[in-house]
Amino acid sequence: MTPFEKYGKLHVEGKNLADANGNTVQLKGISTHNLNEYPQYVNEEAFKQFRDEYKVSIMRLAMYSGFADNHEGYADSNDEHRAELEKIVLDGAEICKKLGLYCMIDWHILLDYDPNMHTDMAIRFFKNICPKLKEYDNVIYEICNEPNMNLETKEEVTWDDIKRYANQVIPIIKETDDSKIIIVGTTIWSQGVDEAADAPLDYENIMYTLHFYADTHRDKLRDKFTYARSKNLPVFVTEFGVGRADGDGDINEEQSEIWINLLNEEKVSHIIWNLSNKDETSSIIAAKCDKTFGFTDEDLSPCGLMMKEIMAK
Repeated sequence: MTPFEKYGKLHVEGKNLADANGNTVQLKGISTHNLNEYPQYVNEEAFKQFRDEYKVSIMRLAMYSGFADNHEGYADSNDEHRAELEKIVLDGAEICKKLGLYCMIDWHILLDYDPNMHTDMAIRFFKNICPKLKEYDNVIYEICNEPNMNLETKEEVTWDDIKRYANQVIPIIKETDDSKIIIVGTTIWSQGVDEAADAPLDYENIMYTLHFYADTHRDKLRDKFTYARSKNLPVFVTEFGVGRADGDGDINEEQSEIWINLLNEEKVSHIIWNLSNKDETSSIIAAKCDKTFGFTDEDLSPCGLMMKEIMAK
């Protein structure tokens, strides 16, 4: 039985992700790296292996909104390239649907800092893809990966800044499909779930993002998470790592285990970063491996081997 056959179309119920019967659902998955840089990993053979061997239930497709790693993002591209990027996303959603996996479409704010910087392009992106994915009950939308800095003030993006953006983009999605779950990034690189818990958005089927990297984010961020959950905030960890926040450094097994145990106790869904062979700690594929599917343990990085354990818990 595939994950979608098991749970069907999901919705938000109270502070939890739930199936059609109202039962709490916990998804576990893998995020791609920049689809502009690593599109080759979006293939049926790889996703099928992740589902069958690694027990993955969701794949996150990271559509970088702005320039990163010497690659133009969606907002920086011309129309022809934007169409190519949209096709990668649509192909990934189709593969997930065929395999009974859930699919998260991630508008990946990063080095464009403030989601309001490219609101017009976010609206364009979701206007283009939402009608094509209306019948895809496996799809979840994430509208701003990691808000972090207001370029005008040079200060951290506030929760009010993010809400201003969300209140423009969420209605665009809901005009086409009012039933899909929408996930909203939070302040400080998506660590500000406490602020979101104190002033949530006024829509149904909304969840809020928490990101952590185990060797950097410890008790202080876990306290924010616990507070948000105590206020009944629906939290989805759409990205986490087992090393440092910069994606590198040593793996911290002890802190990773503390985090994963906490998420499992709360039945909070989580997605590990990242599906690539980039030469950094957070990549699950070893840098020396050129395969795009059919991975063995020897093809996985230490992060990839830990990923297998985390997915199986």
